[in-house]
Amino acid sequence: MKKKVAFVTCVQLGLSCIEEIYRIGGELDLLITLKDEKAKKKSGRIYLDETASNYDTPLLKIDNINDIEVLDALKKHEIDWLFIIGWSQIAKIDVLEAPSKGCIGMHPTLLPKGRGRAAIPWAILKGLDRTGVTMFKLDEGVDTGEIIGQGIINLNESTTATNLYEDVNRMHVDLISKYWEDIITDRVSLTKQDDTQATEWPGRTAKDGEVTSEMTMDEAEKLVRAVTHPYPGAFYVKDNKKTIIWSAKVDKENGSIKLVDGYLEPIDFEVETINEEQ
Repeated sequence: MKKKVAFVTCVQLGLSCIEEIYRIGGELDLLITLKDEKAKKKSGRIYLDETASNYDTPLLKIDNINDIEVLDALKKHEIDWLFIIGWSQIAKIDVLEAPSKGCIGMHPTLLPKGRGRAAIPWAILKGLDRTGVTMFKLDEGVDTGEIIGQGIINLNESTTATNLYEDVNRMHVDLISKYWEDIITDRVSLTKQDDTQATEWPGRTAKDGEVTSEMTMDEAEKLVRAVTHPYPGAFYVKDNKKTIIWSAKVDKENGSIKLVDGYLEPIDFEVETINEEQ
């Protein structure tokens, strides 16, 4: 007997996964998203009305993943698995335990490495030659649940956040396609994470994108690549001018931004005037 599956998302990444499920002949028994007026300015915010209508799938619009109406809907539709992908609110234990089999999430690293935040920028900043996406069963910890499957993404010295973000999106879709049949036929194999190998990456803010003269060429160049689109961008402040740098090159002899061992020369950039109070 096939398992009943629900999907929670409010961004394009999640919609891409939903579309892949339908593309491969799968079905969803319930879609859950934010109410229309919430997170209107959220990057990548999407609406599921058309998808729900096209596939005649019930659609629930909510304020918070932990609201009682979510628990009621999961019970009403007898949901076995709940995907929570592209959703910033943390599901509490009542939600995690509401589906008979549990909840499934994805994280853009090869867990247990890189638990936590800002996975795409950190992979570039750390100079990794590979990262990936992990599909796993959610538990109350931060990215600590049992692993369903992983996909590897290779990086090189020219990889940008833009490139990696696109690769991560594609890998989400690939993992959905690869493991969907196992999920709905109750053949999922769960592997415990090796906590002795775990690392945790801290969150980052826009302020962490500042280029300073104390940086090496390697550090500055990686920072520019790590926080370019869709992130806020690296920046350099001088004489009440803030230069937002989307791409740049480094040179030992010449450039507009002096570093410890050379120069950084912005290629694609914007210049803003900042107030003295800032």
